Amino acid sequence: MNNNAMPYNFNDIIAHFNTEGEDFEISNFGSGHINDTFLVKSKTGEHPGYLLQKINSFVFKDIDGLMNNMLYVVNHLKQKVSKAGGNPDKEVLTLIPAKSGKYYIKDDQGNYWRMTCFLNDTISYDLVTTRQQAEQGGVAFGKFQYLLSDLDPKLLIDTIPDFLNIEKRQKDFKQAIQDDKLGRLASVKTEVDFLKSWEVPMNEIPKLGKAGLLPVRITHNDTKFNNILLDQQNNIQCVIDLDTVMPGYVAFDFGDAIRSIINTTVEDEADLNKVQLNVPLFEEFTKGYLSQTNSFLTDYELMSLMMGVLLLPYMQSIRFLTDYLEGDVYYKTYFEGHNLQRTRAQMQLFKMLELNRAQLDNIVQTEWAKLYNKFDVPSIK
Repeated sequence: MNNNAMPYNFNDIIAHFNTEGEDFEISNFGSGHINDTFLVKSKTGEHPGYLLQKINSFVFKDIDGLMNNMLYVVNHLKQKVSKAGGNPDKEVLTLIPAKSGKYYIKDDQGNYWRMTCFLNDTISYDLVTTRQQAEQGGVAFGKFQYLLSDLDPKLLIDTIPDFLNIEKRQKDFKQAIQDDKLGRLASVKTEVDFLKSWEVPMNEIPKLGKAGLLPVRITHNDTKFNNILLDQQNNIQCVIDLDTVMPGYVAFDFGDAIRSIINTTVEDEADLNKVQLNVPLFEEFTKGYLSQTNSFLTDYELMSLMMGVLLLPYMQSIRFLTDYLEGDVYYKTYFEGHNLQRTRAQMQLFKMLELNRAQLDNIVQTEWAKLYNKFDVPSIK
């Protein structure tokens, strides 16, 4: 890409960071929906390169807190990986400091930027298609939680307050119903009634948390499969996209990963008959996840995993329908009724998960029993 066609003064921005080399080529990189990412490569090839990101300050209000979160997390991960004999430069993101001493800069236009080392020879996938990929996804996010299980969650801020707060999402949903700004409520009564009927059961995780039965841990909170980098043999190398790493419950990460992995079709599928469950991929992800987390998960956390599997598509249904009632102001839509179509697809996924809950819960318990050689695992009531 022609650097002159870029909308930013990259030479000035890059000059604020402690990089190796001076003559760079800049190109757009990745398909992220929140931050703008650019690949910075040396024309002489003496360095693997860097990823430069413009941080979305509309989504992330506290940039200093966000970057402090990332610094705490990557430093801790590097220490743990190094101690275990791994390669922290390959297995953990490396933040590049600015010459100011901070790990981000603010340019003349008021934009915030950060830089990380580019990890060569890695692969990422938007969709899980094989059992190995699913298993490695479970290993990746399970290991991520394990390595951070001894880091105090109080050190981190909420980068997006109430991001996975179901009580807040339900409150916003009720307000959208009450306001009915565009007169759409009458056409979605079936969807509204269904989601309201599950209001109490879907509050079980925060209820257990408030009772002190679920510990708050450091969680990723955006466990899409494309937030994992694999090596050339399709084995896990690095977990990326650390913007939403903050205090949470392990079931959030497990549930969100399953939401995308187990669905046999796309998130906004119009033909609800196509929304089916790929149970073998669920089994492989669960196996990989528990292989990394079995040393620290409590029995209540184990029980909460299936709660998370149900909660995340339910919460996404609530969010899509709320946005539809409010006039499609949050999510990008590509045709009339897109958010309603998304709502129905996620509701159907929720229904399929609920219908097969006993089978899925049995898989979780069986994999846990294999690891612990015990069969008195508490079941979800």
